[in-house]
Amino acid sequence: MTDRSTWHLRANAPVVGWLLATVVVAVGHRWVPASPWLLVHLLLLGAVTNAICVWSQHFTDALLSRRVTPASRRWQVARLVLLNVAVVTTVAGMVTAAWVVTLVGAVGVGVAVAAHGTALWRQSRQALAARFRICVAFYVAAAWLLPFGAGLGATLARGLDEAWHTRVVLAHAGVNLLGFVGLTVMGTLMTLWPTMLRTRMADDAPRAARTTLALVLGGLAAGVAAVLLAAPPVAAVGLATYLAGVLVSVRPMVTAARRRPPATFATWSAACALAWLVGSLATLTGVLAFSGGWETAADRVGTVTVPLVAGFAAQVLLGALTYLVPVVLGGGPAAVRSTTAVLERGAVVRVVLFNGALALFVLPAPSLVHVLASLTALGALVAFLPLLVGAVLAHRRARRTPFVPPTADDVAAAHALGQDLRARAGGARQGPPVEAVTGPRRKGLAVAALSVLLLVAAGGVALDPAALGTGSGATSAAAGAAGTVAATGRTTTVEVEAADMRFVPSEIEVPAGDTLVLVVTNTDTTVHDLALDTGRTSGRIAPGATVTFDVGVVGRAIDGWCTVVGHRQMGMVLTITPTGAGAVTDAAASSGNAGSMGDHEGMAGMDHGSGGSAGSVPSGGAVPGGAAPRAAEDLDLLAMPGEDFTAYPAALAPAGPETVHRVRMAVSEVVTEVAPGVTQRLWTFGGTAPGPTLRGKVGDRFEITLVNDGTIGHSIDFHAGALAPDEPMRTIAPGEELTYTFTATMSGVWMYHCSTMPMSAHIANGMFGAVVIDPPDLAPVDREYLLVQSEYYLGPQGGEVDVDRLATGEPDVVAFNGYANQYDAAPLPARVGERVRVWVLPAGPNRGTSFHVVGGQFDTVYSEGAYRLRPGNAEAGGSQVLGLAVAQGGFVEMAFPEAGRYPFVSHVMIDAERGAHGLFAVTSP
Repeated sequence: MTDRSTWHLRANAPVVGWLLATVVVAVGHRWVPASPWLLVHLLLLGAVTNAICVWSQHFTDALLSRRVTPASRRWQVARLVLLNVAVVTTVAGMVTAAWVVTLVGAVGVGVAVAAHGTALWRQSRQALAARFRICVAFYVAAAWLLPFGAGLGATLARGLDEAWHTRVVLAHAGVNLLGFVGLTVMGTLMTLWPTMLRTRMADDAPRAARTTLALVLGGLAAGVAAVLLAAPPVAAVGLATYLAGVLVSVRPMVTAARRRPPATFATWSAACALAWLVGSLATLTGVLAFSGGWETAADRVGTVTVPLVAGFAAQVLLGALTYLVPVVLGGGPAAVRSTTAVLERGAVVRVVLFNGALALFVLPAPSLVHVLASLTALGALVAFLPLLVGAVLAHRRARRTPFVPPTADDVAAAHALGQDLRARAGGARQGPPVEAVTGPRRKGLAVAALSVLLLVAAGGVALDPAALGTGSGATSAAAGAAGTVAATGRTTTVEVEAADMRFVPSEIEVPAGDTLVLVVTNTDTTVHDLALDTGRTSGRIAPGATVTFDVGVVGRAIDGWCTVVGHRQMGMVLTITPTGAGAVTDAAASSGNAGSMGDHEGMAGMDHGSGGSAGSVPSGGAVPGGAAPRAAEDLDLLAMPGEDFTAYPAALAPAGPETVHRVRMAVSEVVTEVAPGVTQRLWTFGGTAPGPTLRGKVGDRFEITLVNDGTIGHSIDFHAGALAPDEPMRTIAPGEELTYTFTATMSGVWMYHCSTMPMSAHIANGMFGAVVIDPPDLAPVDREYLLVQSEYYLGPQGGEVDVDRLATGEPDVVAFNGYANQYDAAPLPARVGERVRVWVLPAGPNRGTSFHVVGGQFDTVYSEGAYRLRPGNAEAGGSQVLGLAVAQGGFVEMAFPEAGRYPFVSHVMIDAERGAHGLFAVTSP
């Protein structure tokens, strides 16, 4: 293998390594801290930055006809080593929230890339006049921009208030992605694009490049400044200028493509990447221009993140490497063809699958469709890595194969196909033909890839049928709605708005015998649906979406409601009344045609999350209408959990040294045992109820990314921070995410919970947790525990909260940390004489606590931000209970005088008997 090929294999090894790291995080992102940040930065800061530093030097040497010396290669190696060490340092600092480490890494990245740009500038100045020196100017400008982007990134890691944080994030992304990456790509494609197409460059390409450079630099500067000054319209002008520069550079590329259309994975990937760039820039320009305010603009710009990072940056990287790797490995035409043929395998399928799946991901669709689409796109990208390994092996085999001169038949065949004879030279050493993305044989592969995409979309809907109204309740409504009336042949169309837990209008009159068509628009911020007692349902309607469905011929009164938990009980109901001759306006009188109301309420899929009936539920016995009985019938609070039971960890770790806490918290629906033999389908933060406990100190900053992987809208409200709730506490639909940032300015144990209406149902169904902010100079203790008290209002086994039972305020279960009496089965350990601190938070939604340790006395009581009792007080006083209303918090401290089992309870004794009970198992020292 030649020195050049050996050098490029080694220089590009970090690119492959960072790509592999990106794949690992993408697969395991649910279990990786700061995974959204890692996914973007492992790809862009790791893989793309390394590739830019390697290949921009390669193109500079080629364009300037520069001879590479051992000394210049050593300096390049030094810069690459510094870059990768700095990237690793930056990643480590961000994952551990150690700002000083992050700062050191960011400075290292800036120095390495700025030194690279300076080296290219000096080489350009020393070279003789070259037609393509303008390309090197793109590289230099890009490299000199990155230190500014790195500085903005380090500033973000230090912590800013919410308004500045959002603006600096956008400025950071603009400088790095549009500046560093965008400029490099545009400067490279001016010469690489016609080379990949094997055609000549357009005559006006150098002139267009100079215009592009001026426009994109000017537009980028104006856009970033306007973002930092919170001026969206001005930022839109800057971005439009940048887009104009991109379009100027695209024009010569289109001219070259007309001469020879794209026909390989490399060329189609580059073309699709540019299409995603242009589409993203146009979308972002429109968002900034028409959003009406900074807050709205900032909320919407996230729609282009994935297209820019994956569609543009990742795709152009793989397309360029597919072409460049065989070229730099060299070895003669036959070896290049063999290597290229391996890298081009499955070209049609990979291009279509990736871009089609990415389109499915960015378009409105059920969340499961988005998940399957992202996995499909990831698979299409990851396929490059094994192909790269196969290409290197193929290159080595081709170089070892003896050369056989081409025969006369080879020459004739080459001329017949219009190929360069040198491309076919090599005889027996010639590799397989390069796969093209055109031709009749390829159409079948494209159709196959499109079929896979259809299966992805259909599979997502099949796994979550209610998302499109295809659940079991979405049956034909004609027979149930008509009663005995004759059809008139006319159609009445009514527009209905779902907003603020109401249908508007809530009463609809329709001439008897008319076919009724409802056009339902969800103008609320959370998911709704409309179900009728005929069995017809709209399916879930995302915020801003509109659904049209046919009720059928109306001849009797029809009741409708939203089936999302608690929405019906809050008044989200609708009545359809027929008018005129033959109408039956009493729903009960029409029961012979449509069935009793109880029957309809018990139909599968008709009352999502209500735990069966939406009507009243007796405290014992089956629900009327055949719905499943409440799980309270199986409740035995004296029973012990099974042998495989694991208690919720009550031990609380001390606050760490970090000052910035980044947490990704996914909403998920989990069937969970809440008492021996009793399961409920809980809505959870992070898969547990209570959700993950956060701990820090006064002055710490918390950045929480909420991801809604549930089936209805959810939100989050952190009592530990003070800020306007409008944006961070908004309800997000399934598949969406938001970032909630706050600074802990006051100490205490603070509740967090879902604030989506009805709030009581969301909290009672598991959506709560605790944030512990230490008081200054909090003394260390031997053991710390956290007990979060909550209530369950049981629906059927495996079902969700019974909202009618919830309305009575009488819970079936009261529990510490989500499971009745669990610390009777798994007592909390302590030793005689140890100092034990117990943090307590009653999350409700309805009942506070009176925390008491039987046989123990508290010498320290901290409640709602202040000490009420401390050792050595003048009164020699102590405390027997910590009394807290719902959502209040505090802690107590004590030392156990002797070995034994000390029960702890809520001294609201009925609640202790409902499961708010546990044990300390105290042993001798």
